Amino acid sequence: MLRFSVLGALEIRTAAGEADVCGDLQRTLVQTLLVSEGRPVSGESLAEEMWGETLPDHRANALQAHISRLRRRLRALEPDRPTSRVTIHPAGYRLSVGEGELDAAEFVRVVRQAESAGPKDPERTARMLGEALALWRGPVFGGFPGGTMCQLAGARYEEYRMRAMELRFDAELRLGRHASVLAELAEAHTNHSLRERFCEQLMVALYCSGRQADALDVFRRMRRRLDEELGIQPSPALRKVELAILSHDPALTGDRLAPTALQPV
Repeated sequence: MLRFSVLGALEIRTAAGEADVCGDLQRTLVQTLLVSEGRPVSGESLAEEMWGETLPDHRANALQAHISRLRRRLRALEPDRPTSRVTIHPAGYRLSVGEGELDAAEFVRVVRQAESAGPKDPERTARMLGEALALWRGPVFGGFPGGTMCQLAGARYEEYRMRAMELRFDAELRLGRHASVLAELAEAHTNHSLRERFCEQLMVALYCSGRQADALDVFRRMRRRLDEELGIQPSPALRKVELAILSHDPALTGDRLAPTALQPV
């Protein structure tokens, strides 16, 4: 069994340790097949990902050579596997990846599971998402984005990471762990300064830590940033949190209490 990782620099791990993927073209080929998550990718799409606008004259032969090279490499890593992981289909080339073998697919599965679970059992949700977020070792593909398909996949995985962070912070706040996530929330808000959900959560954490003035200052700075950079006003959800803080809404405080101000409007 191999384990493929793209939530960070591309890695292929075997029972004996990490296996190298040599060369930018091979790396792009593997990444593109992996982010397709078992769906065939046409030869034309693979060629565009690998060479962009500088397609070789005999691109079909060049692509086939790289496919053959990848097959040999994977076969060497799994000598007991009865069939090749890379197969040809009418729609193109497919890399077979089993359940639990691709970190990004596992991460997305956990986030979707947390979303469907809703606010019940925040302890389990916080633990599950914390473990999933620990899969991230850096930027998707380690900052080697490849072509359009890989870039779109990277943006999709990054959005799931943001959602996982939001869901985990929600769970921690429901458990009354405002102080323990305060530093992480401040960092998330700083790094994603236009993402209002992090702002809402930071305001609640500050208020519940006895820092009402700081919470309201975060809102004022966010309102100014939205106006100056996007020309918009804070969302109803963000204004609802401000109002809850100004009115000392009792739902904002107390261990294991889900803040009503964090519920969608």
